[in-house]
Parts: sequence; C-alpha cells; structure tokens
Amino acid sequence: MITDRLIERIIELQNPTCVGLDTSFDYLPDDMRAGAKDFSDVAERIFYFNKKLVDTLCDIVPSVKVQIAYYEMYGAEGLKAYRETLSYAAEKGLVVIADAKRNDIGSTAACYSRAFLGETSVEGARFSAFPSDYVTVNGYLGTDGIVPFVEDCKERDKGIFVLVKTSNPSSGELQNRDMEGKPLYARMAEMVAKWGEGLDTPCGYNQIGAVVGATYPEEQKIIRELLPKSYFLVPGYGAQGATAKDIANAFNDDGLGAIVNSSRGIMCAWKKTGNNGEDYKEAARAEAIRMRDDIVAAIK
Repeated sequence: MITDRLIERIIELQNPTCVGLDTSFDYLPDDMRAGAKDFSDVAERIFYFNKKLVDTLCDIVPSVKVQIAYYEMYGAEGLKAYRETLSYAAEKGLVVIADAKRNDIGSTAACYSRAFLGETSVEGARFSAFPSDYVTVNGYLGTDGIVPFVEDCKERDKGIFVLVKTSNPSSGELQNRDMEGKPLYARMAEMVAKWGEGLDTPCGYNQIGAVVGATYPEEQKIIRELLPKSYFLVPGYGAQGATAKDIANAFNDDGLGAIVNSSRGIMCAWKKTGNNGEDYKEAARAEAIRMRDDIVAAIK
C-alpha cells in the first residue's frame, strides 16, 4: 500500500524529507533562462531543470511534492511540464505528491480525484491525467467533497493529505477560531480521523494524511494526539522560517509519522554558492543531505 511504500523508502534512506519541485522559471540559473521567448520555451527548461534535480536527488530522498500553481501560470505548456515531472519522478522510484489543494462539491471533487488519483474514460479507454501517489486536498468543504478522494484511495491504493493546520502566517485567522470549545483545526483533525476509518495499512498508519505546518509546533502536538495513525506532510521548513526543532512534535515516538518538505531551500541552494548556477545540482544535493541530517538529529 502507498503509505507502507512511503515508510519503507523513508526507513531505507533514513530520510523523512520531501523535495518540493515548486519550480518557477525565475528559480533557474541565468544561462538556463537565457533566450526563452514563450511558455513553450519556459516549460521545456523547467522540465529539464526538474529532471536533473530528480536524477541528482532520487537516491537520497524518498519523495517529491510538485505544486501545480507554479506550472499553471505557464498555461497548457506548463501543465505538460507538470505531468512530465510527475511521471519522471515516479519512473525514478520516488513517491509522488501532487500539491494541488483541490476540492469542490461532490461531483466536481470526483473530477479532481480522477485527475490526480484515478483515471478518465474516453470511449472505453482509460487515461491518467496527472498520475500521482498522493494529492493535497482542502477538507473545509466537508464530507461530500472528500468522499470521492477517499473512494479512489480505497480502490486504487492512493493517499491524500488533508489541510488541517497550514504553514502560512495568517492561517490562524480561521483555523484557530473556536468551534464548540476546540480550535477549528482540531475539529478538522477529528474529521480526518473519521474519513480514514477502514483505511489503516499493514504498517499501522493510514492512507488519509494531514498537512500540518512546521511553523506551528504547539498545534502539531495537539494534532498528533488526535491523529496518531495519520502521516503528516509538513511544509514550512527552511525558506518559510521553520527549523528542525520546530517539527519534532509532528513525529511519533517511533520516529515516523511525518515527511518534511523543503522547496526553495533545495531548488535555489545554488544562489548561495556564488557560482551563477553552474553547480545547481551539487548545491541542491548538499542542501538535501544537510536537511536530512538536521531533521534526523531533531527527531531522535
């Protein structure tokens, strides 16, 4: 099952981290951007950049998270690069998380789920639009918008990460508001636990996970108590300001239960070396290893 496979890779590599390929054209080295004239050129170069990073990192990280907004802004060509990135990462053995934060009313949510977790039928043939192992989902529309994703998790051995406590500074404006004696994020965590009923895997964890920001360590502790069997996707480390000590509460006593994401910190590590991007692959690898060691030391 997908959560078991994620855990197996984390244990094998001794690395509970995830590389975010949230790739803006502006993050590429100058010589890689030079001469681009349109979205087609941009998409081609973004995929090349992503592919080289995947090649460089696939033996030390278990997973990639690919944020769709960074590709949508380049139109249809950008979405082609998005799909190619998902597929290439999967070919290299990485667990692939589509960061799309989708949801809507039930019928529309079913279309979103087919796009990322399932298949779409065309005259009897079936195709995957954006094939991934997990997709991030906004649960704040309630149960009818989540059920299609849960069904695909059951039928196709997929997983979702539901937004519970996000890493952005203003998340508390809504997520920390009182709802019948508990903060709203805690009520959402309770719903995640309910949606995951019957989806425990042999490893003891669940196919329905939660997005829990690294920037809120106290909230992590509360959510972990409510969701002992859910895997957490933890954004906010590095460029958003969170450190290794901020993420310790996201993990269980077994050293598992969370995968910590860094995007710009790894993709843009070359900007700190003074070599104009000539060493972007080496810089990314060095930062990924540094992050791994930092996180492992903190959770021990």
